[in-house]
Amino acid sequence: MSKFRVVHYINQFFANVGGEEMADYKPELREGIVGPGIAFNAGFKDEAEIVATVICGDSYFNENLETAKKEVLDMISSCKPDMVICGPAFNAGRYGVACGTVAAAVIEKLNIPALTGMFIENPGADMFKTKVHIVSTKNSAAGMRDAVKIMVPLALKLAKGEEIKSSKQEGYLPNGIRVNFFEEKRGAERAVDMLVAKLEGKPFTTEFPMPDFDRVEPAKALKDINNAKIALVTSGGIVPKGNPDHIESSSASKYGKYSIANVTDLVEGEYETAHGGYDPVYSNKDPDRVLPVDVLREFEKEGKIGKLHDYFYSTVGNGTAVKNAKKYASEIAKELLADGVNAVILTST
Repeated sequence: MSKFRVVHYINQFFANVGGEEMADYKPELREGIVGPGIAFNAGFKDEAEIVATVICGDSYFNENLETAKKEVLDMISSCKPDMVICGPAFNAGRYGVACGTVAAAVIEKLNIPALTGMFIENPGADMFKTKVHIVSTKNSAAGMRDAVKIMVPLALKLAKGEEIKSSKQEGYLPNGIRVNFFEEKRGAERAVDMLVAKLEGKPFTTEFPMPDFDRVEPAKALKDINNAKIALVTSGGIVPKGNPDHIESSSASKYGKYSIANVTDLVEGEYETAHGGYDPVYSNKDPDRVLPVDVLREFEKEGKIGKLHDYFYSTVGNGTAVKNAKKYASEIAKELLADGVNAVILTST
């Protein structure tokens, strides 16, 4: 029996092309194995082999989504694979979105099985878990070996068209698909067993996981807003014309800090949005619709607030990882405190 033909999709980093400075790398098709493909190929043994690797920079893919997707699909299709593996992307947001997009398109457009892997908090995981089998990985490439151990057997099952068992058994993220089956113990017994295990401090796995949301205590109201220094922070992607810091339109890896000293109005042609998750026409026509500098200048003039901070901070919330968002918030908050800011107005889309 001949080996299954596998095509591997990876980003510029895992292809050793470069880091963020090479994130605009255009799609490239290379014959054979590149980077993490070595581990996958070793795991396949005599059952499958990676015949080609498609490489694409994360920024290029996410900022040219339809074009990049077509280019990548054409490259994959030309190799006539039996299976496609994307990533794994771990907790890299833009890479995760790219892996999920490619895998979903391969399944839908080429009718070829595809598989990827991500950390559960990767935005790509939530976007594509109902369309693609996504193996649950650790949050960094340090978990590559563990990821490969789970992805290889699942990839072979998909290639062979074998029955895929539950997410718990196979190691992929729950995809919302429910099937009927018979348990040895009835629900009441299982619930009591879990409760006892919890009381005794022993490990257990709930059958109905609940979302885990941060609880943030609201700050106390300002006692004297008329003399307060107010800052603007946005996830709506408002930036100076030309996007000087190259903030990504999705899964942003950075934020920008921009001076608005002596600026009374954000006018068309001088400011724009870098956000790729909403129609930019109205915000580009009048950026104050997302970042209300004009109104706050009026409040400042009328004495309703003390002063508008000389800088605003901006990033893109579209698909940005929670971990990155928390990191940005922590860094921005430290600067605002150091600058004597009393309150922040957070605007979105």
